[in-house]
Amino acid sequence: MGRKGEETRARLLDATRELIESGGYFGAGLNQVVAASGAPRGSLYFHFPGGKDQLVGESVRRAGHEVGLIVRELAESAPDATTLVTGMLALLGDRLEASGWRRGCPVATVALEMAAVSDPLQEVCSEVYGSWEEALRHRLAADGHPEPADTAVTVLALVEGALLLARAHRSREPLDRVARGVVALLRP
Repeated sequence: MGRKGEETRARLLDATRELIESGGYFGAGLNQVVAASGAPRGSLYFHFPGGKDQLVGESVRRAGHEVGLIVRELAESAPDATTLVTGMLALLGDRLEASGWRRGCPVATVALEMAAVSDPLQEVCSEVYGSWEEALRHRLAADGHPEPADTAVTVLALVEGALLLARAHRSREPLDRVARGVVALLRP
């Protein structure tokens, strides 16, 4: 695929991500994706012959990878897991607030709407969450936490819940509360 094809594909994925983050799987209709991306309709079927589930799956995987990079960078630079998680909450909160409370987790809405009915989308969501969980687990293990796997799942659930509540309340308060809770949870 040439550069122009790669750019068109990226525009389709970016448009899909924006639409699913703000309106979920069902808010990302193919007509909306084409309109938001500015790509020709034929490009959609050329780049994603598997249809909407392939497009959404690749968009979720790509967005998850981007968030995963942020988590891994924070994990490498933070002096401890507490700083990592509070940093994640701050960055995700900044992103959510800057979007007018529209852009929460790039995976959660698709997981809630589609994981029970679409095996391919469930697998992508599980893969993304698993990669985030792994980064947290490694950091917790490096800090000497006695149950890094259980704690990583707990922390990830707290982060996801905080994003959902912040979006519902249009307030950073749930994120701030969870940050304080994480400090207490991870305290040695």
